[in-house]
Amino acid sequence: MSTRPSHARPARARPACRGAYRPQWTVRTTRLMVGIPDYQTYVDHRRTTHPDQPVMTYEEFFVERQNARHAVGKGRFRGCC
Repeated sequence: MSTRPSHARPARARPACRGAYRPQWTVRTTRLMVGIPDYQTYVDHRRTTHPDQPVMTYEEFFVERQNARHAVGKGRFRGCC
């Protein structure tokens, strides 16, 4: 005799590959939370959407994103305090 009610759904098996993506997802989410954009997502987007335009190096990308985040060059950057 089963202890589960007859109207309950059967338990779903988790895909075997699900855990393989968790570290990448965790790192990506953590970086976005602290303001570090994901370079690989940028590269994938540029190659897919704008294949005729150059892709920035990681260093160029990082500096550009930091400047955009802190509004450098728009007269609004005041430092940390």
